[in-house]
Amino acid sequence: MQNKIAKLRTIKILFVEDENDLITIISDTLSKLGANFLTARNGAEGLEILKNNSDIQLVVSDINMPVMNGIEMIRHIRESGSDIPCIIMSAHTEPEYLKSADELKVTDYILKPFDFIKFINLVSELEI
Repeated sequence: MQNKIAKLRTIKILFVEDENDLITIISDTLSKLGANFLTARNGAEGLEILKNNSDIQLVVSDINMPVMNGIEMIRHIRESGSDIPCIIMSAHTEPEYLKSADELKVTDYILKPFDFIKFINLVSELEI
């Protein structure tokens, strides 16, 4: 696990999540692990952060958010020509979202409650 956490520390991550409690838990845990990350509260904010931080290497996003949902944000990312890895997290396995995620070449899907072990394992397997 130490090797996987070491890899996590080498990747700049953008977390897009509108739930205050979850973003606090994620931020606290990633800070304790020494991760390099930014957070956004919705897809529109996420796109703005991506535009201003070209060194972000991974996007992890909730699906259902106000202003712009995660699927719409990833669609904009793909339409801009970026193939940055994107992981979607959600409390539900909505078939229409899963289909859209597949079409947008989403790297993986994490069910809530957010599983840090699964997340660390996924990140350690990414070719970044």
